[in-house]
This record gives sequence, C-alpha cells and structure tokens, in this order.
Amino acid sequence: MKLDKFDREILRVLQLNATISMADLSQQVGLSHTPCWRRVKRLESEGIILRKVTLLNGKKLNLGVSVFIYVSLRNHDGYSLTDFETAVQSVDEIVECHTTSGEKDYLLKVIVESIEEYEYLLKTKLTHLPCVDHLSSTFALKQVKNTTALPIKNQ
Repeated sequence: MKLDKFDREILRVLQLNATISMADLSQQVGLSHTPCWRRVKRLESEGIILRKVTLLNGKKLNLGVSVFIYVSLRNHDGYSLTDFETAVQSVDEIVECHTTSGEKDYLLKVIVESIEEYEYLLKTKLTHLPCVDHLSSTFALKQVKNTTALPIKNQ
C-alpha cells in the first residue's frame, strides 16, 4: 500500500497517543475531520493499524525482571516448529517470541516478578515446551530504551 505524508503523520501521532480525539488528530495532521477519519478507517481495514492498546508500567506492577532466552529445538521439521510456536502462545510470561537466524532457533522475551519466579517458570513450563533441546537465559540489568513506536520515515 502506498502511504502519503498524511497517512504517515497519522500513524506517527497515533503511535504516541491512540486515545487522541479525531478532532485533535485531524488538526495535528492538517486534514479536516472526515478525510482524517476515512484515512484512519482505511489504515485499520488494510491491517496497518492492528489494534489500540494501553501500555502498562511493569515495574509499578511488580513485573520488573526481563529475561531473554535463546531456544534451540531438537527437531526442525514443520510439526516441531508449529508445536513449539503454538505452545508459547499459552505461556503468559512470554511476551515476545521471534524466530532467529544462526545457531539458535528462537528468541523469547519473558517478564516476571523475580528471579525466583523465573526459576519456577523455567522448571515448570519452559523446559517442557515441545521439542526444546536447550535454553540459554540472559537477564536484563537495565532497560535503556523501550518504545512501541515504529520508525515511520517521510518519503
């Protein structure tokens, strides 16, 4: 889909504040209300805007431990990959799962309350995910940057 400068600006603004009123959005991007509303609806229907969410402060919810886990699977056939990918969907503490190139098959991001909670999760769920051969965990010491905003360029 071809995006013009108005589409890009709408996306930039909505990434920062999904609760902005249509009147304020249209004013910020330089369009009248109805054309701005139509563009937002088109961006939604074309799957560019996936959903609107509320971002939470994990530390204030006592969810301050982030763990990155490289996963190697025993088998790499389609069934094994599908079984693993389906299983990670049911583990709430896994907030991201990426397939990777190189030696490891997946990279998981897990968020928990404590190292002890991670140890329990590791023993009770993560090591029992289908086809797991090896897990390698790294604890984040400090979050330097965290954004959900994609880098939308002017073209």
